[in-house]
Amino acid sequence: MPTTAPPPLRSGDQVAIVCPARKASHEELAAAVATLESWGLRVVLGESTNVAHHQFGGEDEVRRRDFQRQLDDPAIRAILCARGGYGTPRIIDQLDFSRLAASPKWVAGFSDITTLNCHLLRLGFQSIHGVMPLMFHQEGGQESLDSLRQALFGEEVSYAVPAHPLNRAGAATGELVGGNLSMLQTLTGTRSDVPTAGRILFLEDIDEYLYAIDRMLVHLDRTGKLAGLAGLLVGHFTNPQDNAVPYGQTPHEIIMERVAKYNFPVAHGFPIGHEAENRALVVGRPARLVVGANGAQLEYA
Repeated sequence: MPTTAPPPLRSGDQVAIVCPARKASHEELAAAVATLESWGLRVVLGESTNVAHHQFGGEDEVRRRDFQRQLDDPAIRAILCARGGYGTPRIIDQLDFSRLAASPKWVAGFSDITTLNCHLLRLGFQSIHGVMPLMFHQEGGQESLDSLRQALFGEEVSYAVPAHPLNRAGAATGELVGGNLSMLQTLTGTRSDVPTAGRILFLEDIDEYLYAIDRMLVHLDRTGKLAGLAGLLVGHFTNPQDNAVPYGQTPHEIIMERVAKYNFPVAHGFPIGHEAENRALVVGRPARLVVGANGAQLEYA
């Protein structure tokens, strides 16, 4: 069944910044607010911003109530998650998405926000996996920020990445699905779990032990998440950790060992994840992936 794409943003639209996971202060968000306003948007800072409960943007009920308010307000045309970290799985089952069909809106973020990306896809809505307000102005991140604006405003975009020695050639068409590997494993078997068969999966992660990357991929494979893929995009696996006895493989080698028995195309080095190069992807949107000798191209179908 086709997914629903929220309407593109237009100048004058109102957007909200919220903290469903880790905390962020108004001072930390000021530069992002100025950028969004330069795009012609009006910005609302939710009650979960500028408050703290340990690491979180307020207690669970504060974060849930704030996100729910922005979901239900028809004047809010997009919800931008300030940052990731951890916390969204604690509130996802208490959120009511029943009014979203009457007034679809963009939800954008990545990392822990993979929870929302997947939950919305399960409900049939597209969302954006992309750079978050706290990271808008990383050095070298202008193209990532531009890609978020293009996704929000409905502009045409395509990506080309250089050849990688571990790429597997081929072509595939399917809806985009994925995000943070550890979150995808965590969501398995929950109400936010999404089918991957016939879809193009994209993966990224940060600070994970090499053996844990393999363990999570084994888990996804055992639950059938890899067998029916149309294609695979491998993003940044930033700052991988190792034990005293080396694991002996890079994240990219671990991934290729796990998918060696399948035939779908694989593109490594895709600019998504916890680095300045983090291009926006529309989760749930049909896309075409072509991997060849000169690199890989991704465009929306």
